[in-house]
Amino acid sequence: FEEHLAARKIPVQITYRDLNRDSKRMPGFLEEIRATKPDLIYTWGTSVTLGVVGPHDTATPEQFISDIPVIFTLVAAPSLAKIVTETGAQRPNITGVVHVAPVSAQVQAMASYRPFKSLGVLYTPTEQNSVVIVNELRKLSREKGFELVERTFKLDDKKKPLPDGAADMVRELKEAKAQWLYLPPDSFLGTLAQDTIIPAAMANGLPTFASTEQLMQAGALSGLVSRYYSVGEFTAFKAEQILTGKQKPQAIPIEPLKRFSYQIRISAAEKLKLMPPLPMFNYAEIINDTPISQ
Repeated sequence: FEEHLAARKIPVQITYRDLNRDSKRMPGFLEEIRATKPDLIYTWGTSVTLGVVGPHDTATPEQFISDIPVIFTLVAAPSLAKIVTETGAQRPNITGVVHVAPVSAQVQAMASYRPFKSLGVLYTPTEQNSVVIVNELRKLSREKGFELVERTFKLDDKKKPLPDGAADMVRELKEAKAQWLYLPPDSFLGTLAQDTIIPAAMANGLPTFASTEQLMQAGALSGLVSRYYSVGEFTAFKAEQILTGKQKPQAIPIEPLKRFSYQIRISAAEKLKLMPPLPMFNYAEIINDTPISQ
């Protein structure tokens, strides 16, 4: 995002604020936004975006920002999260970039690699990105006839997720006959993926499917993903249209990248004794790296 604006020689001053998964900090951020009146608000992730703009059907619109342009990135399902309406109609001050492939396409990609009757998922119940994706998985499980086995991270008394027992939950998913472990676009899961979640899945012989590039980089077996750098560039391109092109956010479509990358990690496939079908080598991006230790 930054490098695109710099390359285009667009003079911007960016003020950074980190919610750090603490929703109680959001009202203070909104007060600052109203006081400083920036030209554009750039939000990262579903929970932060909802904290700034609120759901489209909120009964208290005065609590949120509606008179300053907002551009979001790394939002998995803006309509399911109610950032836009169910029909996809945009609100006047909002546009953005979706970084996750359609859930139905991800499920099809998993089935093309290894057909399954049971899908495991581990997620944070307080992260809207994950909740909307899991809701979509539930719907698809009914339509396509597979079982969805769910586990959620534990929360402390302040509703913050805890890593306690994460590896055990992966083992429980395997014991419950899950044939894949789906890794949703979950920020907290992302912090545990490389050192805890994926090693636990490997140790239990459970293949992992990544919804994001970050989770592929953490060691997942396969995934249908967008390049984060490209997502940032695309978001900055839309920001440029607002800042210098003077376009209204509502006139700029909310959309994903035009192409996704189907990635396969060969070291994980070898260790799991689960090599991809030969035709996949014609279109998948093959990642060769050192074997992942248990």
